[in-house]
Amino acid sequence: MGNSVITIKGLCKSYRKQEVLHDFSLTVERGHICGLIGPNGAGKTTMMKILAGMFFPSRGELEFFGSSDNLDDSRARMSFMIEQPIIAGSMTARENLQYIRYLRGYPDEQRIDEVLELVGLSGTGKKRANKFSLGMKQRLGIAMALLPKPEIMVLDEPVNGLDPEGIVEVRQLIKRMQEEWGVTVLISSHLLSELSELCTDFSIINRGNLIENLSHEELLIKCRGHITLRTDDINKTAAILEDKLSIHDYKVMHGEEIHIFEKLQDIAYISKTLTDNGLVITKLNEEGQNLEDYYLEKVGGRCE
Repeated sequence: MGNSVITIKGLCKSYRKQEVLHDFSLTVERGHICGLIGPNGAGKTTMMKILAGMFFPSRGELEFFGSSDNLDDSRARMSFMIEQPIIAGSMTARENLQYIRYLRGYPDEQRIDEVLELVGLSGTGKKRANKFSLGMKQRLGIAMALLPKPEIMVLDEPVNGLDPEGIVEVRQLIKRMQEEWGVTVLISSHLLSELSELCTDFSIINRGNLIENLSHEELLIKCRGHITLRTDDINKTAAILEDKLSIHDYKVMHGEEIHIFEKLQDIAYISKTLTDNGLVITKLNEEGQNLEDYYLEKVGGRCE
């Protein structure tokens, strides 16, 4: 827990007796990109507005940088882009950033050139923001959030409505922020395919409830084609897989079941070998799905 920069404990939020978030808990580690995924209306934006101080929770606790004290002071070390970025269309990209610099009290004017270069808007000159494409506006919004050198950025659906080229631009920008500047990112989206290429961690939310937290590696393992195996003796099973079946590409999941990633065509022979050696098989089937299928299985239906 010492490396966590955002900790959410039992967060609840109700509107007119309707609970939008229910007992939601999440930890975001420093330097990670955490993807909050779920269908529209799942509670992602509400949770982010609570983090930003725009809403108060009905119940629950927040910690930033390991402390629940002085949350507004901690928010000064963070930046938020929730829903659409607030951009003055009559001003240039530089003028928008200059305004944010004054607003946030950031002293270094040279930072504007650095950020414009990072987001690929250094050549926009006197072009007004209302003439920008949607992708350029999203990148300007990220630049405005990035200007005061935040340690954490909270981005709500930053690729929503973008064409494929714009989505790639924003994805690459977020990766650069994390890799080159060490920014921790909490990002929401209902586009699992995009987050799968970007995030180090995932939290799946549906109808205000946290469905699952998992790392990128765990998600890949769960989605990789494999044989799922449960028996009455998991340790003996592992020994038989190696000694009798020469199977070494497997993983014991939480001490309860084994995922086998090789010899998937030999499932019948695997079953016979295990039972011949006195094991009782309680689960044996071939599984594997793409990321979209896994997500839909978890939320119980298709997202909008």
